Amino acid sequence: MAVKPHSKITVADYLTLESGTLEKHEYFQGEVFAMGGAGAIHNLVLANIIREFCSQLRKTPCLVYPSDLRVKVSNTGLYTYPDAIVVCDKPNLEQPGDTLLNPTVIIEVLSDSSELYDRGRKFEHYRTLTTLNEYLLVDQRAPKMELYSRQPQQRWLLSAANSLAESISIPAIRCDLTLADVYHKVEWSSAE
Repeated sequence: MAVKPHSKITVADYLTLESGTLEKHEYFQGEVFAMGGAGAIHNLVLANIIREFCSQLRKTPCLVYPSDLRVKVSNTGLYTYPDAIVVCDKPNLEQPGDTLLNPTVIIEVLSDSSELYDRGRKFEHYRTLTTLNEYLLVDQRAPKMELYSRQPQQRWLLSAANSLAESISIPAIRCDLTLADVYHKVEWSSAE
């Protein structure tokens, strides 16, 4: 989630800034936004998702990337760091090689501070990616996942699962995520 804008800079300056810091920042229209950190539940949910994808995609050409790989939305100029990415074609990387241009599936783990942005403006940007077939939103506060699948005529179909007994099928990569696996060992009584 973008938190605080800085003064306007060029894309080249932004990329230089990112290469020299451990913090992550989004870039859009000359502005740089510090990205907030993630807590224990967010990271556990994300690790579970990545584990499930890696297991199911092991014998396919698809690759799974965690949140340190930046994505550029070429049509809008947004540079951002999704929580996880699956790419099934050869990765198209903008040089120096740390910015992906062709995600197949993007995963965002929702929090109180990121939910509106992830569902709204960020998804507007993501929808312009012609390679993006699915967008998975995963709630860290309760067992709930929503999958948006690209349909003809720029439509997106919503599938949802709301209990640990349910699962979500992700057709573009032929994977199924059960909520019991995604939320394995998550204890919501713990402070986030």
